Amino acid sequence: MTAQDIGIYVFIIVAGTLGTDLWRWLGVIGGKQLAEGSEALTWVRSVATALVAGVIANQVLYPGGVLATSPLGLRLLAGALGFGSFLLARKNMAIGLPVALATLAAGLYYFGVGTH
Repeated sequence: MTAQDIGIYVFIIVAGTLGTDLWRWLGVIGGKQLAEGSEALTWVRSVATALVAGVIANQVLYPGGVLATSPLGLRLLAGALGFGSFLLARKNMAIGLPVALATLAAGLYYFGVGTH
């Protein structure tokens, strides 16, 4: 490994830290001054939820890798069953996520996706 290779990794670490950790610390510092029900905090939660929903939708509708070869209906079914079980379990992610993953895994196995 050359010095240039090490420099690339250092740049990735520094850029990743500045791009995420800096904002997290500013959020921690600034968040302490916001009231729980304030409009600003409600807006921040809404934006964060929208970003997560967008990432999930992107992964379901336009996946990469082996998942791209799976049927869209299977991915939608896994998401729907996972979300439904999440809601039925009083918004418990420890229930919803395994249900979605198990549905997806069973469907991938059934369709023979990724088994060469």
